[in-house]
Amino acid sequence: MITLKDLAAAVGVSPSAVSLVLNDRHRGRINEQTAERIRATATSMGYVPNVLARGLRTKRTHTVGVLSDGVASVPFAGRMLEGVQSAAWEGGYLAMIIDTTNRAELTEQSSKSLLQRDIEAMILAADYHRTVTLTAVPPTMPVVVLNGVPPEGSAADSVVPDEVGGARVAVDSLLHAGHRRIAFCVVGGDRFIASRLRHDGYRQALAAHGIDEDPGLVVEVPDPGTSRAYEPVRRLLERPDRPTAIFCFSDQIAFAVYQAADDLGIRIPADLSVVGFDDQEFIADALRPGLTTVRLPHYAMGAWAARRAIDRLHGDADGPAAAITIPCPLVERGSVGPPPP
Repeated sequence: MITLKDLAAAVGVSPSAVSLVLNDRHRGRINEQTAERIRATATSMGYVPNVLARGLRTKRTHTVGVLSDGVASVPFAGRMLEGVQSAAWEGGYLAMIIDTTNRAELTEQSSKSLLQRDIEAMILAADYHRTVTLTAVPPTMPVVVLNGVPPEGSAADSVVPDEVGGARVAVDSLLHAGHRRIAFCVVGGDRFIASRLRHDGYRQALAAHGIDEDPGLVVEVPDPGTSRAYEPVRRLLERPDRPTAIFCFSDQIAFAVYQAADDLGIRIPADLSVVGFDDQEFIADALRPGLTTVRLPHYAMGAWAARRAIDRLHGDADGPAAAITIPCPLVERGSVGPPPP
């Protein structure tokens, strides 16, 4: 790393003179010609200020810590980190990210590592919507939970996708296409908050069109993956009273619908319309026809989390903790058509 002493030796001035110029405090002390030589030399030598040393003097590091539990390894969730980094940079901050790859034993040490580097705020990012356990931080440090909810009574801000609204948008698209027998393939159990919320959105969309939910059209699958959804989906499509459309909890489940439909000679969308959720890259845009799906607003959520943390630091977001939901837009492709005759 190039130091102030290196620059001073190259220009032929003292290190203090270099420091004054680079911190724009040289007026009246150093002539402008010398100041310009110092700046030009710093640029040509690739000088970068030592942020840690500056932080010791100013008590500010302009660094936001991000502790994630597998976000970096989930293909479509990584956009959250991109949103954090971009918004932090625009606000004059650096996002320092540690991903524990879902290894719980690394969480405590990773949090300590971030705190030891004098971060000014902490963002806790979850790879899926759930309750997030907070790490121990100084009481004055802003904490934002990204893609999750903090424990009840916590002072942490939080941001999540509008799961209910996204499901309503998905089912509305099928209703507007003329469908009335719309199945919902959802992950069973209590693991996913999103299962309950998307089910609520499904019900609300049907009710808004005067349609009662048919429990026989709600199919529970073991997890959001394709392989374990195939058999339950196939049984649904083999029924003589099969639905004309299916709303899927995830794009991976929608992939299973495509597989089962193809095996049974059912055409999408001529015989069956399908809508997914996630807008997962390499699935939604790769299926033929392309999958109409609901996009999780990961980038917008990450950007909001970073801006919120910075606003807290600057005193621009006083008051109680905020719990924000970000709308989930519908991405229309080719998997929705009118119901078959």
